[in-house]
Amino acid sequence: MSQIVTPKDQHKPVHDEHILVVRRAHLFATSDAWYGLKELNFDHYMHIIDHRKEFHPRSVMETNPTYKQIIPYLIFTHDNKYFLMQRKSDASEARLRNKLTLGIGGHIREEDLKKSLSAEASAKEDSLVAWAMREFHEEVNYAGNLTVKPLGIINDDSNDVGKVHIGFAFLLCGDSSEITIKSELKHGELVSLDDCIAQKESMESWSQFVVDAL
Repeated sequence: MSQIVTPKDQHKPVHDEHILVVRRAHLFATSDAWYGLKELNFDHYMHIIDHRKEFHPRSVMETNPTYKQIIPYLIFTHDNKYFLMQRKSDASEARLRNKLTLGIGGHIREEDLKKSLSAEASAKEDSLVAWAMREFHEEVNYAGNLTVKPLGIINDDSNDVGKVHIGFAFLLCGDSSEITIKSELKHGELVSLDDCIAQKESMESWSQFVVDAL
């Protein structure tokens, strides 16, 4: 039997995933919101996420600055070069279409969390890394070894995208140059830091912050 679609249902998403968010007031309870990439104690913020996490439909959260969506943001490097990518023109996040990016990452879906974060701080960081690595392998092909180093936490309330996201940036140091994009991206290649600087203005804001930090 075919399904009857009413006018009310025509624009309803097939699957509106529930994503991990934390109220802005909790994230910035002890310090004012900053601009850019800042070196901070990841354990402190993971404690906040652990105790204040909520899951809500992504379609609602994308336009609700009362909440911040938690995004792992991974920067791959090998032999003093960085993996610079370009997003597709039909990327799911319309506000980032065709932008250059150094960051591999994505939303943390409720279904991705098979168990609650451990009460131990070290385990919390491991959990965040585990989420991040899952995103990494979803977006690129890479079979080498990786060393993961925290870079900092990214916040940018100057635009509509930044107002509803906060990024946990990690530097992934690989022992192989054999890295390629998957279907979610348009293009990717390893380039020097000088090349990154030269193309900085074409990057999304978070990647611009990363270039400044590097």
